[in-house]
Amino acid sequence: MIKKTGKFILLAILLGSGLFCKAQNNIIDQIIWVVGDEAILKSDVEEARLDMLARGVRLEGDPYCFIPEQLAVQKLFLDQAKIDSIDVPASEISRGVTRYENMYISNFGSKEKVEEYMRAPLSQLRERWREDIRNNEMVSTVQKNIVGKKNTLTPSEVRRYYAQLPKDSLPYIQTTVEVQILTQEPVVPITEIDKVKERLRDFTNRVNAGESFSSLAIMYSEDGSAPNGGEMGFSGRAQWVPEFANMAFSLSDPKKVSNIVETEYGFHIIQMIERRGDLVNVRHILLRPKVPAEQMEKTKARLDTIAEGIKDKKYSFEDAVAYSSYDKDTRGNNGLMVNRSESSNYGTPRFTMEELPAEVGKVVDKMKVGEISAPFKMMQKNGKEAMAIVKLRTRVDGHVANVSDDYQALKEIVENKKHQEILKKWLQNKIKNTYVRIDDNWVNCDFQYTGWIKE
Repeated sequence: MIKKTGKFILLAILLGSGLFCKAQNNIIDQIIWVVGDEAILKSDVEEARLDMLARGVRLEGDPYCFIPEQLAVQKLFLDQAKIDSIDVPASEISRGVTRYENMYISNFGSKEKVEEYMRAPLSQLRERWREDIRNNEMVSTVQKNIVGKKNTLTPSEVRRYYAQLPKDSLPYIQTTVEVQILTQEPVVPITEIDKVKERLRDFTNRVNAGESFSSLAIMYSEDGSAPNGGEMGFSGRAQWVPEFANMAFSLSDPKKVSNIVETEYGFHIIQMIERRGDLVNVRHILLRPKVPAEQMEKTKARLDTIAEGIKDKKYSFEDAVAYSSYDKDTRGNNGLMVNRSESSNYGTPRFTMEELPAEVGKVVDKMKVGEISAPFKMMQKNGKEAMAIVKLRTRVDGHVANVSDDYQALKEIVENKKHQEILKKWLQNKIKNTYVRIDDNWVNCDFQYTGWIKE
């Protein structure tokens, strides 16, 4: 990895020499923007475009214009993050990588299909996601610092905003649904569990014989922390599930490897790196037993029977959840899902289709209120596959916003508008005082911000 100062010197030489200006078919890569001492490559734009398509983002406008500008804006915020000494805990990044991996696999159906579409092995994608998550979190922190807390809106400001909008400009509120879910995990054969434990014992023996725990984690761990050698970053007990935390905090010798510990995520071995009071930094290797296809089919058959019993009114969906659902987040709430995405629906049972887990959204989109779905496979937050059935509890179809029904959504729109005005003013000043160079072939764009092209 070239350090940033050296990287910039190298890029400047390449720009001046024209080594990247060969015929299109022979280009390995090309520098298209330079922002401060950071370069944006043509491959960066293509990776971002593929990633947006993979996540189902609708591309409006020319991606080869708005994506480079978005990357340039991100670099300006990241430069401020350096100035403000902002960083992101390794444990938070690791959890984010796991979420990304689960999301992509659920969208495409398998790891192999993800790798095929993204044109990269999963190990390389995890490293890319680590960087993306770290950057996004730092940008978010910088933006919050810029906006500050002095922009709280009053109800009268929201009503005034609504009253001033022309009727044909009123925001459209997306369809929202409330969903109850019942999940069951397939039975994992003891032989598969034994295989995982045997592999972990082998890793422990190899570490005790002098092999690097970090290298083994990079090669074999199924957790998002794998590219970082399994390192989780300094964390307190509350940041981990109890079984993992208890084992991590019981370790005292950095040369020793823990016994195998089972959590809802799978099976782990752990090695302590350093302890600072109530915080500890550890690395770990996570393995999950493989679930045979026949066990998934048996689970599907069980859920089929449960769904038929509900439809035949032998028992209610709520009763079935109480007696047989594996989902600890919804089991005590009659199966009702709660929205944890950052939106006006946070903390409520209301979801837009985009806010639901991908597999749930695909099923619910075609359902009627009160209907029970057929069993379907889904990826849980812990990275394990499960079978599920859902009941559509309510649906509020998309509609033009009104103050009485959509106050919270309107408040969020007005707040976002004020925040964007503050951020735009900050960015325009930052652009004005930052060196920017754009390749001649990439300047013919209608940019969102002015000042990129210096007179």
